[in-house]
Amino acid sequence: MGMTEIKTLDELVELTGEPLDQVRCKIQDRIDAHARTLIAHSPFVLLATAAPDGSCDVSPRGDPAGSVLVVDDRTLVLADRPGNKLHDSLRNIVANPHAGLLFVVPGMNETLRVNGRAKLVSDAPFFEDLVVKGKRPKLAVVVEVEQLYMHCAKAFLRSSLWRPETWPDRATLPSMGTVLKGQMGLPQSVPELDAMLEKGSQYQY
Repeated sequence: MGMTEIKTLDELVELTGEPLDQVRCKIQDRIDAHARTLIAHSPFVLLATAAPDGSCDVSPRGDPAGSVLVVDDRTLVLADRPGNKLHDSLRNIVANPHAGLLFVVPGMNETLRVNGRAKLVSDAPFFEDLVVKGKRPKLAVVVEVEQLYMHCAKAFLRSSLWRPETWPDRATLPSMGTVLKGQMGLPQSVPELDAMLEKGSQYQY
């Protein structure tokens, strides 16, 4: 397969151009009132991290809206909830203390992007504010904001993400039991796996 690879920054700029000054100006180094409002209404955030060797990971994080704490105008806190224990994001943060966040608000096509330095903490005064449904997290991710800016709506508009009429019929997609059976070779049948997952499974995938 023939491909033309871009190998230098000069080649990239020549092909795509430089950002407008007004775009550069939108990048801030702190959490303003507008960003606070969006963070407070976002129940879903993507956490991007990278290992020292450059390998990357993006992890979805979901909690009731308002669960991400704004400690001050430079500091955010995300609870780490129990999962599959692979800890890809957490391992990366310990080894390479940087992270990128993408906050999504349901029905809103624009997103909020945050980049900064990250660290893991196992206790702090704000841990009581991270309790959800009576459960206190064992760990939290603290992000010191270095860059914060709004991302335009084009990706969400092109994808029609919030338009239900464009969504696939779930029945045409494989169930998670089907996927796990095929990928992991589990001994249970697909209906058994689906039933277990529906109830809250021992399998953390």
